[in-house]
Amino acid sequence: MFQRASFRQLLLLAFLLIAGLLGAVSLGGLFTLERLMGQSRIAAERAVQLGAAAERLAERSVAMERAARQYLVLDDPQLRRRFEEAANEAVAALDEPLSRQLPAEQVQAWRARLDNITEQLSGPRSTAFRREQELTAGFRDLQSINASIAEQVRKNTEERNRQLQDRLEAGRLQLGRQVLGAIGLAVAMALGFGLWLARPLRRLERAIVGLGENRLDMPVEIRGPADIRSLGRRLEWLRLRLAELDADKARFLRHVSHELKTPLAALREGVALLEDEVAGKLSDDQREVARILGQNTSLLQARIEDLLRFNAAAFEARRLARRRTELGELIGRLVDEQKLQWQARQLQIEVQGGPLFAEVDADKLGTALGNLLSNAIGFSPQGSQIRFKLGERPGHISIDIADRGPGVAPADRDRVFEPFFRGERQPAGGLRGTGIGLSIVQEYIAAHGGRIELLPDAPGAHFRIELPNVSV
Repeated sequence: MFQRASFRQLLLLAFLLIAGLLGAVSLGGLFTLERLMGQSRIAAERAVQLGAAAERLAERSVAMERAARQYLVLDDPQLRRRFEEAANEAVAALDEPLSRQLPAEQVQAWRARLDNITEQLSGPRSTAFRREQELTAGFRDLQSINASIAEQVRKNTEERNRQLQDRLEAGRLQLGRQVLGAIGLAVAMALGFGLWLARPLRRLERAIVGLGENRLDMPVEIRGPADIRSLGRRLEWLRLRLAELDADKARFLRHVSHELKTPLAALREGVALLEDEVAGKLSDDQREVARILGQNTSLLQARIEDLLRFNAAAFEARRLARRRTELGELIGRLVDEQKLQWQARQLQIEVQGGPLFAEVDADKLGTALGNLLSNAIGFSPQGSQIRFKLGERPGHISIDIADRGPGVAPADRDRVFEPFFRGERQPAGGLRGTGIGLSIVQEYIAAHGGRIELLPDAPGAHFRIELPNVSV
C-alpha cells in the first residue's frame, strides 16, 4: 500500500493520523467532562430534593403538633383531619425520597413515634392530661428524629459532593494524562513520519549531488513513495545517459586527438625538412615563414597533449585508491621533487601544522598539490616565500598554500578553475601556461568530496583545499 502511494498521499495520511489522534483525545475529554457535569447536575438536583423533603418533614411535623394539641383541647373533628393530612404529607416526604437515603432504624423510629402520637389522640376525657403529656414527649422525640434526619441528609449531601469532587479530580488527572500522552504520541508520529518521508528525499539529494559531482559509476536506487521512486528511475536514466555522453566525449577526444596527431606529425616533419633546406636553399622570408610554421605546429601539438591529459585526469578522478596518508609527509615529498625549481629561484618553502592523517588517494592528491606548488614557484618573485599550512576542524581538514607573487587579477577570479583559461597575469619571463593545471586540481579535489577556493588575500595567491575528515 505504502509503496503504491505517492509522497503527497503519505503526507496527507500522516496529517490525518495525527489530527485523528488529537481529535479522538479531545472528544474523549469532552465526553468525560460532559458525563461528570451530568453527574454533578444530578447530584445537585438530588441534594435540593432531599433538603426540601427534610424541610417539608419538619414543617409537617410542626403542623401535626399544632393540630394535635388543638384537637385534644377542642375535640374538633376538623382539627383531627388537619392532623391526619399533615401526617400523610409527612409520611409521603419520608417515603419519597428520604427513606432511600436514611438508615432503616431511623425511619422505623420516626414511624413508631408517629403511631404513638396518633394513639394519644384517642381516649376518654379523663385521660386527656396524661395523653397531652405523652403527646408533648412524642413530638419532642419526633423533632429530635427530624433534626437527626436533617443532619443525616446534610452528611449524605456532603459525602456525595466529596465523591463527585474525587471523580472530577480523577477525571481531570486522567484527561491530563490522555492529553499529554496524545501530544507525546503525536510528536513521535510526526518525527517518525518526518524521518521516514525524509529518507528517500535525502537519497534523492545524494543522487543529485553525485550526478553534479560527476560520480556516474554509482547507480541511483530510490525506495519510498511511488512518485519519489519514479523520480529515482528518471535520475538513473539521466545517470546512464550522462555516463554514455561522458564516454562519447572521451572517445571523441581520443579519436580527434589521434586523427590530429598523425597529420600534425607529418606537418612538423615537413616544416623541419624545409628549415633544414633539404628541398633547397631558403630565402630569409621563407626561413621566417618556416620558423613561424614550426612554432605553431609545436604549440598545436602541446594543446592536443594538454587536451588528452585533462581528459585523462577527469576520467581518473572518479577512481580513487584511498589509503591512510600523513599529509605533512606527502607535501614534504612534493617539495623535494621540485627542489631544483624553487632553489633556482632562491625561494623558501615552509610547511606548518601536522602531523595530520587522512584517508586519501595520495597519488591524485599529490598531483593536485604538485600543480599548486608548481604554479606558486612559477609566479613567486626571486627570494620570496611559499607557505603550506595544515589545519583541522570538526568534520574537515584544510590545506592552504600561499605565495608572494602577483596573485590573480580580480576579473579572472571567477574563471580561474575553468579548463584552458589563462589569466592576464603571467609569470615574468616564463612560458605562458596552458590553463589546465588548476582544472585538474579541482577535478581531483572534487573527487575526494572536497573543494578548493581562491581566498581574497593579498599580496600573492592563496588557495585553500577543504577535504572531509575521514581520518582513522
